[in-house]
Amino acid sequence: MDMNQYLEVFIDESKEHLQSLNENLLELEKSPHDLTIVNNIFRAAHTLKGMAASMGYSDLANLTHIMENVLDGIRNEKINVSTHILDVIFQAVDDLEVMVESIEDGQDGTHDVTIVIQKLEAIEKGVSIDVLEAEQEIAATLATTQKLNQQYNQYELELLEQSHQQGFEAYELKITLRSDCALKAVRVYMIFEVLENVGEVIKTTPTVELLQEEQFDNQLLVTIITKEPIEEIQEQIENISEIEAVETLFVNDQLSEESETINKETTRTEGTNTSKDYKEEHDQNKPKQKDKNKTIRVNIERLDTLMNLFEELIIDRGRLEQISKDIQNNELAETIERMTRVSGDLQNIILNMRMVPIETVFNRFPRMVRKLSRELGKEIDLEILGADTELDRTVIDEIGDPIVHLLRNAIDHGIENPSDREINGKSKVGRVVLQAYHSGNHVFIDIEDDGAGINRSKIINKAIEKGIISQSEGANLSDTEAFALIMEPGFSTAEVISDVSGRGVGLDVVKSTINSIGGSISIESAIGKGTRFSIQLPLTLSIISAMLVEVGHEKYAIPLSSIMETAIIKKTDILTAHNQHVVDLRGKLVPLVYLTSIFNIETDREDEFYSIVYVRKGEKMTALVVDSFIGQQEIVLKSLGNYLTDVFAISGATILGDGSVALIIDSNALIK
Repeated sequence: MDMNQYLEVFIDESKEHLQSLNENLLELEKSPHDLTIVNNIFRAAHTLKGMAASMGYSDLANLTHIMENVLDGIRNEKINVSTHILDVIFQAVDDLEVMVESIEDGQDGTHDVTIVIQKLEAIEKGVSIDVLEAEQEIAATLATTQKLNQQYNQYELELLEQSHQQGFEAYELKITLRSDCALKAVRVYMIFEVLENVGEVIKTTPTVELLQEEQFDNQLLVTIITKEPIEEIQEQIENISEIEAVETLFVNDQLSEESETINKETTRTEGTNTSKDYKEEHDQNKPKQKDKNKTIRVNIERLDTLMNLFEELIIDRGRLEQISKDIQNNELAETIERMTRVSGDLQNIILNMRMVPIETVFNRFPRMVRKLSRELGKEIDLEILGADTELDRTVIDEIGDPIVHLLRNAIDHGIENPSDREINGKSKVGRVVLQAYHSGNHVFIDIEDDGAGINRSKIINKAIEKGIISQSEGANLSDTEAFALIMEPGFSTAEVISDVSGRGVGLDVVKSTINSIGGSISIESAIGKGTRFSIQLPLTLSIISAMLVEVGHEKYAIPLSSIMETAIIKKTDILTAHNQHVVDLRGKLVPLVYLTSIFNIETDREDEFYSIVYVRKGEKMTALVVDSFIGQQEIVLKSLGNYLTDVFAISGATILGDGSVALIIDSNALIK
């Protein structure tokens, strides 16, 4: 049976089970005596083992089986959960992820897991991990030139054994090129020419493709079967220029021992796979696999092309609506109305196809925070909020690294040491909150810690010292402007250089990455209370619903997702507070922003009434003053191009039905 048709399902479900393992192991560390969590982990591992065995990935199935034995000991209360034991299980999960990624890349899923298997077996037998690790280190040193350096699958082992039966000998050659070798690919070609004249090459490490592309250091391993004397083969290779050394690592007798070991492991895995509990688990998964078969993967470029074509359709639809109003044709109006309904449904489908929950990025952070907190000797409580917030796939692919850096930065430099926190009257457990939420036509991601905060005076003094600002400029900076200085290239106030992060070192890269996808980043901080980095990202929805308004002789579009409500007020209703015009909205004073002033538009209107658009960002509101309302419309958001990247309060432009261009207002920039 051709198993390739199930490969996509296998990869998708394997990733789901691995994510479940990671999440439940983190929960188990918090509640080590909760057998419900242990059972969840066991089921995920058991299902993954069965799937891997069914697909023929024996290495993956074998490792999962041994990990399953340890989990079985935990749930039967024969093994007590400890941080050290969980470290080993986490290491096994990491190796499983490497194998699945290998399969996804079209490889065979093999991976050297000897060390982690020995650790798992030691846990199962009750052997101290510390003693085992010491023995492994000694054994690794002694066996550098003796142990097998390449991993062979069952097919390759059978081929080598059959060759041996026919009178061939198998050798693994370790060939070292000189460090100053200029054309490594040429030398590799000459080596293979020699080897193919005397025998047959069975396997190489790295692969032939990587060797041809020179993607390797100065060493390669080649397994060859031949009837020629190995000494003559070595001599021929050594005669090639720029070859530093040729070493024979093993012959057939060592290979037979490896073959027996793999056969035993394969038999044990196959015996496990035929058990009753595996069949029951497999039956339970059938409906899920059926659902997965209904999904397909689509290249993001095809979705981009589809979106671009649909944008043109929306522009033409707007033009038809304008023509229909001008000529007053009922049949045309009815047709356009039907077209509007159908295109609206199509629009929702296309946009939803591109949207991905941000949890696909957030899911990997709990493991990272756990590892980092242990390295730094700190206790960290990571809280994730709004993981179901959806964002365009192209933006999702870009934000992972910036968030990683900001989290590392918060844990390393933001959160104090437990002893310092207790001296300052804080809990010794530091708190980091990672939150995502929608606001208008944007998604905000906040990384907030309850640490020491950022020292404003230290930042300003450092900036003056580096010549970034002058003494007079430093005295007039607001807190927001001062904190933004830490994102200047090479800026750092850290007294000790850390390999984890540096507050300032690398933040310029974070800022440039976020800016490159149309986003922005701001910083709020208070000494002794903590710091919040707020990332604003565009949804990159090319088609949005907007309210068209008129300001002077210009037309502007305000995204409906930002608008709370609209109103018309009397001029006498406008109040003044703290030298700012405000308006009373049901008992709350909301600041007024005059768009004529913001965009330098001349207007001679002296009406007694003002048209107001109330916009919101989180809990903050602002009232935008416009000349008149035009109406609601679906618009296509177009970028202003590379020459107009820093236009204040403008996020793009759109083409209206009459062919004119309207700018799209970024209301978040106007909210104070």
